[in-house]
Amino acid sequence: MCQEHKPIGNPSHFEGTEQEKTTAHAVDGTFAQYTQGMKFFDPHVHMTSRTTDDYQALADAGVVALIEPAFWLGQPRTGLASFKDYFASLVGWERFRSSQFGIKHYCTIGLNSREANHEALAEQVMEILPLFLQKEGVVGVGEIGFDDQTAAEEKYYRAQLELAKEMNLPVQVHTPHRDKKKGTERSMAIALEHGIAPNMVIIDHNNEETVKSVLDQGFYAAFTIYPFTKMGNERMVEIVKQYGPERIMVNSAADWGISDPLAIPKTAALMKIKEVPDEHIRLVTYQNALDAFAQSGQIQESDFINGLEIDQTQKFNGNTVLRGGQAPRVNKDSLIIR
Repeated sequence: MCQEHKPIGNPSHFEGTEQEKTTAHAVDGTFAQYTQGMKFFDPHVHMTSRTTDDYQALADAGVVALIEPAFWLGQPRTGLASFKDYFASLVGWERFRSSQFGIKHYCTIGLNSREANHEALAEQVMEILPLFLQKEGVVGVGEIGFDDQTAAEEKYYRAQLELAKEMNLPVQVHTPHRDKKKGTERSMAIALEHGIAPNMVIIDHNNEETVKSVLDQGFYAAFTIYPFTKMGNERMVEIVKQYGPERIMVNSAADWGISDPLAIPKTAALMKIKEVPDEHIRLVTYQNALDAFAQSGQIQESDFINGLEIDQTQKFNGNTVLRGGQAPRVNKDSLIIR
């Protein structure tokens, strides 16, 4: 990693020449021509919130594997049973649904920071976490960390770090939207205090303020390409140009909000246009995520690198991704919906 870094500029928007901006925007709608033959690994995407059309689009764009972290569903869960059902869906139905489109699905399981503030329920959730963390396809504890940076959030962050250490699993850390730099530094300091090796921790939702410290301390730095808020892909290109590809990974964190599950291939296309070396693109959109989460012992590249066999007539608990009479593969280029 470079020791000297020149400022990127205002992190809220892309700084570049008019020609660079024009070139960047030219990729809109045509990213696939730049990414032919590329394979992608999205290490943070909430597919429970997405449709089967999104799965098909991801497969068509070259996404061969993904990780779905347990997260906040938009409103608080009111009982332990809802957590059980949600965790079960991540290791069950969602994993099956992903496979029906040729994408290998993994997940991370954890008590998210917002719901850690409901301590009576949080205590119950902590009791069931070890059971789910031992399930097939679970590649880490996550996403955990801080939201409002309360005492309760710290308490359950620490407890889950101890679980990760006990089970030798990577940790996927959610950094807060407010006071991000403070929350990121606090998250890293606590992880080190618990004796967790930095290379076992993926610090997520980074920006220009946090990246240098995360990398300098030996953690993985994940960046979420999420419209209007966390990180735009033009800014992401500049970060990779400045810091290089070591321990940096890109994700979409696509969820129920305004988000784009195709953020990774679109970012790869923009990097290609901006003449980022192909190997750097491969590392930040595929290999680094694979290396980080393979430390769980649950990921074998050979399981997905050549694609999965797809039979959309298969069933999970008597259910398929098809509805009565549907053809297994829909032509999304067709004007007519049959």
